[in-house]
Amino acid sequence: MGEQEQQAALRRAQRGAVGAQTDANERERVAPDCAERQRGLTPLPLSDRTAALQERADREFRARFGRMPTHAARAPGRVNLIGEHTDYNDGLVLPCAIDRATLVLAAPRGDGVVRVFSCEQAAEASFSLPELLRAGAASEALSSPPTLSSPPSWADYVRAPALALAEAGLHVRGADLAIASDVPLGAGLSSSAALGVAVTLALASVSELALTPRAVADLAHRGENHFVGIGCGILDQYASALGERGCALRIDCRTRSVAALPLPAQALWLVADSGAQRELARGGYRERVAECAAALAEAKRAGVAAPEASALRDLAPSALPALARALPELLLRRARHVITENARVDEFAAALAAGDLDSAGALMRASHASLQRDYAVSTRELDALCALGDAAGGCTGSRLTGAGFGGCTLHLVAPGAAAAVIRALEAGFAAHFGRAPRVWRVRASEGAGAFKL
Repeated sequence: MGEQEQQAALRRAQRGAVGAQTDANERERVAPDCAERQRGLTPLPLSDRTAALQERADREFRARFGRMPTHAARAPGRVNLIGEHTDYNDGLVLPCAIDRATLVLAAPRGDGVVRVFSCEQAAEASFSLPELLRAGAASEALSSPPTLSSPPSWADYVRAPALALAEAGLHVRGADLAIASDVPLGAGLSSSAALGVAVTLALASVSELALTPRAVADLAHRGENHFVGIGCGILDQYASALGERGCALRIDCRTRSVAALPLPAQALWLVADSGAQRELARGGYRERVAECAAALAEAKRAGVAAPEASALRDLAPSALPALARALPELLLRRARHVITENARVDEFAAALAAGDLDSAGALMRASHASLQRDYAVSTRELDALCALGDAAGGCTGSRLTGAGFGGCTLHLVAPGAAAAVIRALEAGFAAHFGRAPRVWRVRASEGAGAFKL
């Protein structure tokens, strides 16, 4: 597909997108949004999956807290189709919400205490909102990183939304919460963002706060980024809160504009779990964030990037020869991935809009090669799954999805070939590693929602 055809296809897709593109300059604080009515958050019809989660969570809620829940909030995981490690560089991403989610059942309390039980962790935690807010304020006054614990615990992903809501000037009530999820933990499908968005919605619901989907996403992102200390971009929370059925979301992480891109009906998406779990708050992810900042600083010192450049987003592929002369090898590789991956997002969106799955698959393979060689976030397991997928008939492209360091791969497959590709992934991976990977189909699904019980 030529460049003019790509741009024309992308323009057609954006004109026909479901949901208007949001204001590109909308970067204000989230508190003013709270006066708006909830849009798309309530009521939410229960799917079979959500009903099963509700049954589990309801059983534990009644057993642990001795009463019935009054509110429920659901937030999906996400799969990122392309645009990896571009979000914290103010770049472009193309995720979609998926048909696996986290559900929180809730009931308000009058004593300022939050009690929470996690079905997946088989553990309970509790905290006092006034004490939590005092600790958060002290951390801010000291200008120190307000990470709640090191390494973060699952309960920190419940505490963080409460802090973010309070920081926005909102009154949060105490609550009893029970959490159930079918988003695989540590697999690169944003289980943490699904939890953060669902808890934000649940606490807002019991506190009678009307939040827009964007406000929910911004608050959940603030919680995970600032209070848990992950340093993530907005990709995960926006995909979970703003997802649309049958669509991917083209998100500009600088302007925070969002446009829905209808996915072609002939595209089927498989996710394969490598079984290697990721812990983003440790090591590699933070290193990559720091390396990107260092690459930008070196590029500015060398005059390759403009003095006002604020992220690698501000450098085009045409700058790569000059960067090769100005940057140390490691920083060059990191910058090259971000710059080329950012360009691939719109090329990929245009290919999907034109129904050109071969071109889309080629871009997925190029993305994985860049993540493997330049960004060094792939693993033997992820590389093997991608190679097996690409070798299988009917699979046009494969790539790791999520931040890497383990987790999952994504495969673009023709519908009639899904069963054969799954068999190839399972058998080939088992031959290499002595175990079969979990492989499942994911569908682009609606974003987060809340409802009264």
